[in-house]
Amino acid sequence: MLGQSERQRSLPLFDKYGGMRALHSVIVNFYDGVLDSDIVGPFFDDVDMAKLIDHQTKLFASILGGPAKYTDQRLASGHHHLTVTNVQFDEVIALLDKTLTEAGFAPDDLSKTLRAVEARRSLIVR
Repeated sequence: MLGQSERQRSLPLFDKYGGMRALHSVIVNFYDGVLDSDIVGPFFDDVDMAKLIDHQTKLFASILGGPAKYTDQRLASGHHHLTVTNVQFDEVIALLDKTLTEAGFAPDDLSKTLRAVEARRSLIVR
């Protein structure tokens, strides 16, 4: 039988960090930082933020092993009309790192999540 900490480690990160409701809160906090950023904030001036936060919550649920499915094709098509630079992507990674750290992500889980986002850079940066 697995002990408490072993069960916790075997859970998908989605479940480990509280599921959809908790993830939605994390994404809201993330976008608070994004909107305040001079580097990436202007991308979101005319964006329906409620809709975007819903999409991002599903994307991160998928990345963290949750029930949502968000394909790389969908991610690429959602960004194809934008001219996102590596500098801007790096800003988003830094803001995500800060947000997930504040949300209590363990260092290994944080690293794994950031690597998963980094792996999608070529789908977003043009």
